[in-house]
Amino acid sequence: MATTGQGIRLNKYLASCGVGSRRACDAIIQEGRVYVNNAVCINLATRVVAEDVVRVGRKVVRPRSTEVILLNKPRGLVCTSSDELNRETVYSILPPKYRHLKHVGRLDMDSEGLLVMTNDGELALSLTHPRQKVEKEYLVTLDQSFSNEVIDQLIAGVHTPEGRASAKSVRRVSSRRVRVVLVTGMKRQIRMMFEALHLKVTKLVRVRIGTLVGEGLELGKCRVLDEEDIQALQTNPEPAKGRSDRGFDAGKKPGLARKPGRRPAKKMGRPGGKRKSPRTTGNSVKKRRK
Repeated sequence: MATTGQGIRLNKYLASCGVGSRRACDAIIQEGRVYVNNAVCINLATRVVAEDVVRVGRKVVRPRSTEVILLNKPRGLVCTSSDELNRETVYSILPPKYRHLKHVGRLDMDSEGLLVMTNDGELALSLTHPRQKVEKEYLVTLDQSFSNEVIDQLIAGVHTPEGRASAKSVRRVSSRRVRVVLVTGMKRQIRMMFEALHLKVTKLVRVRIGTLVGEGLELGKCRVLDEEDIQALQTNPEPAKGRSDRGFDAGKKPGLARKPGRRPAKKMGRPGGKRKSPRTTGNSVKKRRK
């Protein structure tokens, strides 16, 4: 039977059944359209347990099994279920059994790479909410070479039409390529950040979401994520340290790494002795005497 002290909240239960978002489910409850064990329920604080029978109108609803897939999105597809301009969407390349899943976040039409799709609203929220700070890593190719000052500016933050934006970390790969890590999700953020610095992105690939990497996933293909993948994604949004293919230290400034074979600079002062005080000019001696 329905309770107020155990089980899960009714709106969460309905959302897990695919009825709608929690807010939409609250409205359905208040309209008197939800029945718990054949009794109308309008109390938003109601909780249900596994033995309860829940109906919306005449239809009995039950939680769906959680499905999560990782898609390697090709360039030229839009992230929407239907497009008003009749452009091809990511759903056109999905197997029919996965076309009911929702995409978590977006990649614009000109970008490619990893995209999570699921029917789990809680997981979707945990991956997109700014408070969770889930890292997303991109391999970016530019139209021209750039200086290390650009890297410093991207980390410090630049002004874009959508507001001030910054990267958590940036690392140079070549003269025209960089790896960028974001924990925010402004629309076309990376493209706008580089445009603010008078650089154009010619290719943008998302190569990591939290702990998830492609691991040989072909372009246009998807794979089902297992419980281990999902748990790691929710509990450890950052990659394991020391894995160069999964990111890099955010606090380390790019371009300052010591070159291989080059000896570190010697420390000032005599070994084991007192450090020499710097020489003073005649003017400074006169000032002290005064």
